[in-house]
Amino acid sequence: MTQASDIPQRRPLARIGIFLAERRGLLRDYFSAISGAGGRLVFSLAYFIALANTLSISEFGMFATASAAGVMLSRILAFGFISALYRTATIRPNLIGTFTAGFLLLGVLSLPLLAAASFGVYLIFFADTVPLSVFAAIVFAEALLWRPVEVALIVNNGLGKFGRAALLAILATALRALGAVLFMFWAQHSVWIWSWFYIGANAASLLIAFGFFYPRQRLRLRIELYLRRLADSIYVAGAEVLFYLQMEFDKLLVLAIGGPHLAGIYAIIMRLVDLTAIPIRTFSMMLVQRMMRAPELLSRLAVKSGIEGGVFAVSTLALLTLGIVLHFFPNALGKNVAEAAPLVVLAICVPGLRNLVEYQAELLFARGQTLVRALNLGLLAGLKALLLTYVLTTILDTPNLVLSLNVVFLLLYLASTLLTYSAMRKPAKPV
Repeated sequence: MTQASDIPQRRPLARIGIFLAERRGLLRDYFSAISGAGGRLVFSLAYFIALANTLSISEFGMFATASAAGVMLSRILAFGFISALYRTATIRPNLIGTFTAGFLLLGVLSLPLLAAASFGVYLIFFADTVPLSVFAAIVFAEALLWRPVEVALIVNNGLGKFGRAALLAILATALRALGAVLFMFWAQHSVWIWSWFYIGANAASLLIAFGFFYPRQRLRLRIELYLRRLADSIYVAGAEVLFYLQMEFDKLLVLAIGGPHLAGIYAIIMRLVDLTAIPIRTFSMMLVQRMMRAPELLSRLAVKSGIEGGVFAVSTLALLTLGIVLHFFPNALGKNVAEAAPLVVLAICVPGLRNLVEYQAELLFARGQTLVRALNLGLLAGLKALLLTYVLTTILDTPNLVLSLNVVFLLLYLASTLLTYSAMRKPAKPV
């Protein structure tokens, strides 16, 4: 016979059991998606270690900065129509074939603008440090090979096929890692030769993505549908370019002001910071999908602050763990990384603050506030440019420069919080 004293102890367990049962599907989807993030993290680390210790620090800085510019420029492809494709996969999956045709058409039409923007960025930031052929090869790999792979990932995630998306993410990142390992054993090591390995790895990923992972639907052109969504897509494209500009502008400025060697050390530190964002982006992606269907999901302050606190705590703990490992074993990630190892822990707050700015930008996308998102990111990009230019021109000591980044990213986070949550007081737009 059950005693009355046992009931209070069992009720909390019963509530937890009911809570987990009701969210079994969500938990399954999250663990499917996070498995891809985990696999991607492992292969990303292998890729980073192989490449950072094969190229010289200066050439690694050239590649990392050119790659960051390529990621930013890739958002011009198809004038941002990828956002319409993602919303379609999430809400109206029967139209994927129609919107894929629109993406291909707009992708071709966007090529002249992409080429002109790439040349302009090269003249402003890279003309004195990186050969044009190297820059063009890296931008080609990022914008025309890797960005379509991301389209396949985005569509699968939109369809709720998180397991397939996770597998594709792992395979694509593994191919990059394989390319870096093969390059490590190649007879000659230069950023120009590496750019060809990089193109090969991304081309192989593209073939796999569309050969095996993209949903099979008949392509149909419906111009009137595309025109209706083109303005929103252009807002998204502009916002994405501005987002990656404010995310990666530090690398461009370090290269332009500090030169390739400092850019290489900085790129190593920021690449380790980037690795902490991989699991966070999985969470953000799933939250965005839920907010597309339920825009008032974050209406309560307790929920907002709880999520942001979790993002900051996980990101900071990840970098702290890495910093402790590198403190006791500075050569754990290779001889080139060892030069930057003592500096890693000095950027202790950067991952959390950086990931929070990225997370807040995704909230406005989920609510359909794409124009406001673009304006906010433009303001943040301008603020980051001012802060980093001041830091890079006034602080010459590298450890103090890295330490000052905590203040820079804190100010960016505060500005982002003010802009984002002010905009979220307005009603969400239908998607």
